[in-house]
Amino acid sequence: MQSRDQIRNIAIIAHVDHGKTTLVDQLLQQSGIFRENEQVQERAMDSNDLERERGITILAKNTAITYKDFTINIMDTPGHADFGGEVERIMKMVDGVLLVVDAYEGCMPQTKFVLRKALESNVTPIVVVNKIDRPAARPEEVIDEVLDLFIELGASDEQLNFPVVYASALNGTSSMVAEKQDETMLALYETILEHIPAPTEKMDEPLQFLVTLMDYNEYMGRIAIGRINRGIIKQGQSVTVIMRDGTSKTARIEKLFGFQGLKRIEIEEAGAGDIVAIAGIKDINIGETIADPNNPEALPVLKIDEPTLQMTFVVNNSPFAGREGKWVTSRKLRERLYKELETDVSLRVDDTETPEAFIVSGRGELHLTILIENMRREGFELQVSKPSVIVREIDGKKSEPIERLMIDVPEESMGAVMESLGQRKAEMANMINTGSGNVRLEFLIPARGLIGYRTQFLTLTRGYGVMNHAFDSYGPLVSGQVGGRSKGVLVSSENGSSTLYAMIGIEDRGTLFVEPGTEIYEGMIVGEHTRDSDIVVNVCKEKAVNNIRSANKEDTVKMKTPIIFSMEQALEYLNDDELCEITPKSIRMRKKILNKSERERADKNRKMANSN
Repeated sequence: MQSRDQIRNIAIIAHVDHGKTTLVDQLLQQSGIFRENEQVQERAMDSNDLERERGITILAKNTAITYKDFTINIMDTPGHADFGGEVERIMKMVDGVLLVVDAYEGCMPQTKFVLRKALESNVTPIVVVNKIDRPAARPEEVIDEVLDLFIELGASDEQLNFPVVYASALNGTSSMVAEKQDETMLALYETILEHIPAPTEKMDEPLQFLVTLMDYNEYMGRIAIGRINRGIIKQGQSVTVIMRDGTSKTARIEKLFGFQGLKRIEIEEAGAGDIVAIAGIKDINIGETIADPNNPEALPVLKIDEPTLQMTFVVNNSPFAGREGKWVTSRKLRERLYKELETDVSLRVDDTETPEAFIVSGRGELHLTILIENMRREGFELQVSKPSVIVREIDGKKSEPIERLMIDVPEESMGAVMESLGQRKAEMANMINTGSGNVRLEFLIPARGLIGYRTQFLTLTRGYGVMNHAFDSYGPLVSGQVGGRSKGVLVSSENGSSTLYAMIGIEDRGTLFVEPGTEIYEGMIVGEHTRDSDIVVNVCKEKAVNNIRSANKEDTVKMKTPIIFSMEQALEYLNDDELCEITPKSIRMRKKILNKSERERADKNRKMANSN
């Protein structure tokens, strides 16, 4: 066994929006791999449209830079806990991590989550205090917070002795001291070379390669990305693929790629410690091992945290089904959901008794809404239910997921926020008053208490509040109702188009969700009632045309602006007896049972069943 001194494999981990992707941008720019006249867009690693729109990293991606005579393989990971499955896999590919922490915000819930994954994998950490140029930066306090977090997570003595680099990824500067920044990222490059261990090479042993990431190309099909654990891999070589269930099949390496900057370059062979991409193996999946045919040994199967939230995906059966979408059948919906399982290891899909509905489980609301948004853009029409938490039985007791919630709120909003969280069964764990007019509050709250809370939180803090949360543990099931909507809805009684005349007539009943001229069907939710009960209204009623002059004919009528929900807001708003209809162009909320009489009959039967 010998060390491959010219290679370093690192992952960049952090809380969402602490500057991971911007830091990778600067490392790429200053490494000299781009031509002077080459156009490189900002956040070059965020190649997915949704990533660019939302400003977050959803999928882990890799790049490689050359510094001096060294190749540094860099893995950019998601900062949001909903995509923690990506972080867990990446730890199998690297020998060290750059933990990026905001010089003002300090340690946040996802900082703890991603660091725990890194320490469990026993990789070498380097702490990068980013955004050091912020006016309110407090680097010394942040380093103390990071050290406390390391101790809390049970870091070893070697891991506790982490080096610290101070940087401004936006400006492309770094240094070993907080007071003065050098004009380049040299301090970070040198720290990586000095502290991150080189991969240990076992070139003379049989091949082992764990598939950690998947990509797809129209010409080459599936592309498996991972790190060579031992041995040598060559283009054209015959290999054995050991699947997750232990069965195996023979395959051939059609193409072998290494990485340089943002490009894949075709190579003839690679050795242990290298991160490569392999094309030509059909039906290969994440977690499978590519091994030597003469000595096929499987690597340990990737352990991924279980999902905590689930939703029912249903074929669109509303009166407007098939108008906008390209894919509307249950066969296509099932095919697409099972295809997602090939690249997303933290997702679960289960068939139900009816072929038109599927239970999809994920790590959180964002995880599932990203999937829905991608399907919508691909031309799918579907309906989804309200998100619900997955209750498990642990030691004979029913347990539910508990989230660690961290919020920053203005002092004047603190009372209202604490009261609202108390109603959702949250328990305060910590409170820090920074003296700047903002208070940081930390809570432990049942995951179902957070469903639909974000909109209320932003209202209570007038948009100034910042809210972050991550899965903490499973705890005893909290009795009674936790969270949920307090008001009823206005439900349409007719099919047709909404009219200004009808909408003005029912404005005093509640808040409307549709604009005049919107196509409506019976059972569709058109507004929120002022009380806690649902009522049926006719928003399609037209003014009678006759020759009788109205006394107030000349009055100018003004209608309040209706609330138009985004997809995330609509999913948060739903109740158990409602669905959200999602098509490429429209988002509508509706009752599961559209007909009023049938709804009343079902409600009566449910109440009778509960009383018995």
